[in-house]
Amino acid sequence: MILSLLQKRRSIRRFEARSVEEEKVDVLIEALLRSPSSKGRNPWEFVVATDPETLAGLAAAKARGGDFLNNAPLAIVICADPEKCDVWIEDCSVAAIILQLTAEDLGLGSCWSQIRLRQHADGGPASDYLCDLLDLPEGYQVEAVIGIGYPAEAKPPHPKSALQYEKVHADRFGQ
Repeated sequence: MILSLLQKRRSIRRFEARSVEEEKVDVLIEALLRSPSSKGRNPWEFVVATDPETLAGLAAAKARGGDFLNNAPLAIVICADPEKCDVWIEDCSVAAIILQLTAEDLGLGSCWSQIRLRQHADGGPASDYLCDLLDLPEGYQVEAVIGIGYPAEAKPPHPKSALQYEKVHADRFGQ
C-alpha cells in the first residue's frame, strides 16, 4: 500500500558503498516515465548519473545541502524545458516523489536536493551550473536532484501523533 511507503519513507543522506542493480535502475526509470503530467505534455527529462565525477559535480551544485550526493551511488537529475508546459515545476515535482516512493518500495533510500531557485557557491544559479555540467539544451531548468542508494542509516518513521492535523480544514479554511 502507498500509505505504508509514506509512513516509513525518510530522507536518507548516507548510503552504503554499493551500486544499485541495473534491474532496479530500470524500474526507477519506468516509474519516472509513468509519472502523471499535465495534459500529457511530459516536459521533464531525466539524467541518470552513476559516474563518481558526475556525482561530485552534482554535490557541488549548491553551497549547502547537496554534499550527500558525494556518497550516493546513483542520482537522477530532474529537469525540463519550461517552454513545453506552464506547469513544468509541478510535473517535475510529481515525478520526483514517484521516484522517491518507488525507491522506497525497492528497499532503497533517497533524498531530494532542491536546485530550482538555489545558488551555486559562485553566486550564480545552481540550475545554470548543472545545465553546463550536464550539457543540457539551452533554456532547460533543473528542478531537483534525487540521490538514491542502499541506506547506511536507519531512521524511525515519523509517529502519527506528529502529523499536523491542524492543517486540515473542513469545507472552509479554519473549520
